[in-house]
Amino acid sequence: MASPDVARPNGTGTAGEILLTFLKLGLTSFGGPIAHLGYFRNELVLRRRWIDESGYADLVALCQFLPGPASSQIGFALGLLRGGLTGALLAWAGFTLPSALLLLAFAYGAAGLSGPLGTAMLHGLKLVAVAVVAQAVWGMARSLCPDRQRATIALAAVLIVVFMPTALGQLTAIATGALAGLWWCRRIDAPAAGQLAVPYTHRLGGLLIGLFLLLLIGLPDAAALWPAPALALVEAFYRAGALVFGGGHVVLPLLEAQFVEPGWISPDAFLAGYGAAQAVPGPLFTFSAYLGALAAPAANGLAGAALGLVGIFLPGLLLLLGVLPFWDRLRRQAGARALIAGSNAAVVGVLGAALYQPVWTSAVATPADFAIALAAFVLLTVWQLPPWLTLLATVVVSIAIGQP
Repeated sequence: MASPDVARPNGTGTAGEILLTFLKLGLTSFGGPIAHLGYFRNELVLRRRWIDESGYADLVALCQFLPGPASSQIGFALGLLRGGLTGALLAWAGFTLPSALLLLAFAYGAAGLSGPLGTAMLHGLKLVAVAVVAQAVWGMARSLCPDRQRATIALAAVLIVVFMPTALGQLTAIATGALAGLWWCRRIDAPAAGQLAVPYTHRLGGLLIGLFLLLLIGLPDAAALWPAPALALVEAFYRAGALVFGGGHVVLPLLEAQFVEPGWISPDAFLAGYGAAQAVPGPLFTFSAYLGALAAPAANGLAGAALGLVGIFLPGLLLLLGVLPFWDRLRRQAGARALIAGSNAAVVGVLGAALYQPVWTSAVATPADFAIALAAFVLLTVWQLPPWLTLLATVVVSIAIGQP
């Protein structure tokens, strides 16, 4: 068994140090959640030595186990270990705000993209979304559905979502996958030993888990009793953020169900924003700033963007803080590992269904659309071109050939 201090940071950092370090990461971390883990390791494990390799690996295991944006949760936890709750909040702000501000600016500028040029640009962004989601489905299927049992769970999730094309269908698919995992996935190997040292008690952790559940259960009732636009917006983002397993791309179908289906945002604007989110550094969850700024309820604009960011990040960060003191014991339970394996397989199916509807059906209408989307997919997966460069190339081609 590793020492209880395996994950204790190398000293305590100042507020300025933590903020500037994560601001640098927020401005330069392109490539999505997996790439972010590499940036964090290079900057904070190897260069600054805030945490050792075993502690970092243990932290990554925890954040992959929990719902929520894994890279943001890891950054938040590293800030917590380095500077307490203040350090955690500064780490989150530094990593999150650069991409949130860029997407907020895009939200304000997207309305001006009219005429043939603007239409072709927006269409190029939608085609990028096809390639990016296809890449996510492909990569997640290889890692999260490596056997017949989990591939079958993913297929069942696709069928559930296809025949129940609502938010309830997505929840049903994930819950069914978790239950199937308890039956089929109990032979998954236990993780290596390790322990995370956190600066608060198990009791506080339990209270934070209770707060997470209280908000998850209570916000829908509160939004029904008090139909305020701001409360409805927070509830929609909180529910989406609380149910994301398997990576940031899985938030796409959840947000689509919350915003496009009720008519809060048009399908074209939704996919254009999602495409733009691939071109900025930092966490994909900052797509919420774009949606909050454009959402039809009155709480939009800058206030809507702020509510979107808080609403979508809060559940994952609350749950992380709650589970941290219990993680060493929980991760060794075969039932817990099986539950999350089944859930992860199900979200591959949920994202696979979203690849067809709304992503494919809203973007690919002609043979030229198909060719552009396929070329973008090859650039991402075979040539391993950065997403922002793939986006730029796709938009240029879309404009050049006058699509749509």
